[in-house]
Amino acid sequence: MKHKFAVQLYSLRKELTKDFPGVLKELKKQGWETVQIDGLRGYTAEEVAAALKETGLKAVSMHANLDRLNNDLDNLIYEGLLFGTKDIFCSSELTNEEEVIYARNTLLNTAKKLNPLGFRIGHHNHDYEFRGSINGEMIMDYIVKPEGNLFLYPEIDTYWAKVGGADPFEYMKKFSGRIPMIHFKDMKSDLSLSYPESLAEIGTGCIDFLPFLKWGEKNGIESYIVEQDVSALSGGMLESMAVSLENLIKLSEQL
Repeated sequence: MKHKFAVQLYSLRKELTKDFPGVLKELKKQGWETVQIDGLRGYTAEEVAAALKETGLKAVSMHANLDRLNNDLDNLIYEGLLFGTKDIFCSSELTNEEEVIYARNTLLNTAKKLNPLGFRIGHHNHDYEFRGSINGEMIMDYIVKPEGNLFLYPEIDTYWAKVGGADPFEYMKKFSGRIPMIHFKDMKSDLSLSYPESLAEIGTGCIDFLPFLKWGEKNGIESYIVEQDVSALSGGMLESMAVSLENLIKLSEQL
């Protein structure tokens, strides 16, 4: 199942700005087979697509903020088709009720336009989505609630759900068959640490990812996407990604 382990390229945003093709080559050497696109980092979409093709890495999905979903949708469609993916998740961090309502409306409008083209639209959570409610519903539930024949897909981030006070594994189980991708992000066991010091490589923190893999393989998860915002290792984020992949492969061997 190694092909289901993907790198969220936001993790390597600094490195990609300097050498997008070079970073993809290093990821391929480590054994990664798929990535999630998060911006072009100063390169053209055609250059990024060429680098993907050269390395053989597959783009499983894309992140886009609310501004792009509202004002740059044609280019997002073009990039998705160029990169070979029709999955787009909103990456904007929400901080108040007005932003939440705006985000849901944007996602529904985007789904209405793009669903006929075969695209799936969803939302990537931070901690705020688990800290409050709207109309008696948890904010994350409110955002991804279907409307008519429009379905929105939750892309649960394990770290941020935990920071928000939720049990990410139990929450995920509500979405059997409706959660194609999940963000694996680990947290150090020292609960006195806060973001970003509390971030950890997969398998080195306090989140047990084996239950996620077991459940995911039975309930339609297509990609387990590793994201780590900062690295404290001497080899930087590329070393962090190598550690995470090694540990994920070891976990998958227990399935």
